[in-house]
Amino acid sequence: MRADTDDYRTLFLANVPLLDTRAPIEFARGSFPGAINLPLMNDAERAAVGTCYKQQGQNAAIALGHSLVNGEIKTQRVAAWLAFAHTHPSGYLYCFRGGLRSQICQQWMQEAGCHYPRVRGGYKALRRFLLQTLETLYAQQPLLVLGGRTGCAKTTLLQRMPAAIDLEGLAHHRGSAFGKRVGGQPAQIDFENALAIAMLRTTTAQPTRALLLEDESKLIGRIVLPPRLRLAMKASPLVLLDAPLEARVTHSFRHYILHNLHDWQAALGASAGFAAFADELRQSLRNIQRRLGNDAYAALHTLLERALAAHAAGNADPHRDWIAALLTGYYDPMYDYQLRKNTERIVFRGDADAVGEFIAQYCPTHSNTDQLKEP
Repeated sequence: MRADTDDYRTLFLANVPLLDTRAPIEFARGSFPGAINLPLMNDAERAAVGTCYKQQGQNAAIALGHSLVNGEIKTQRVAAWLAFAHTHPSGYLYCFRGGLRSQICQQWMQEAGCHYPRVRGGYKALRRFLLQTLETLYAQQPLLVLGGRTGCAKTTLLQRMPAAIDLEGLAHHRGSAFGKRVGGQPAQIDFENALAIAMLRTTTAQPTRALLLEDESKLIGRIVLPPRLRLAMKASPLVLLDAPLEARVTHSFRHYILHNLHDWQAALGASAGFAAFADELRQSLRNIQRRLGNDAYAALHTLLERALAAHAAGNADPHRDWIAALLTGYYDPMYDYQLRKNTERIVFRGDADAVGEFIAQYCPTHSNTDQLKEP
């Protein structure tokens, strides 16, 4: 019989299945990668019990909870937990604080003949552990930052490296003004939890290597990078990936046009998917109109509409025209400006093969402890 646990590190390192018994609204605010929400109470039931607790006390609230989750409702929820336990025999269950709700779930499962252990301290303790883990790693873990112009395939290179974290992948966004992806982004807390787990697993598996991260701004879409991570990245060595304009245009065309259209059409169907894809491109261009200036925006808008018309007729290649103009007229000058402020951090630059070889051989010589003081 497995015991309840507070070994949070092992739970995350081993990717142990987690059964989240909180209400759906709590789960939506923040959860852990792979956790499954099978609540003891739905949102309305939880709200009613909470009101009862405030007005009449704990005993009355417990009694109300048992009356709301009873009969066929109870049978269905216990059956769902038992099915999870059967599918995930090494898992654990939890509620918010590891208290009454998870104890009730555990008790009902026990009465049905299934002992299933719970996480002591619940979601709150798991979340606190991850936040503490991040603070420790920010201060102690050497970083190596991968930079380069838009379209030079930094993410592709990053994903080949053994000690790397794909921040854009965790944020489900490609990072630029045109980087929105079908399905939207995770909640901020979900991103932070996933980031902490990824950093914990990667640094445990590769303890002697610098952690490789792609150079990012403060925001990846609407996801905010943790300030301490941003400070650590700004204080870390910078490797630059170079690629010719033609390759960058092709890479951007493949990901922002072909892959995005595929995703939209997979979600909505051919016609509605193309319409949503086209509207998203137009909106992304409008979002940077002020920074482009009216003349540049008008020229790019004309090229985009011409490309969309050709694309609808079966020829996607004209998208390359506005992509090239956007890269050279907007993204490159912005990149060069930022680069001039960080030249002292550059430790290497080259094409994908050269940069990949450098990263593979890179040996960190310092931690970030002395460089994370708030300005």
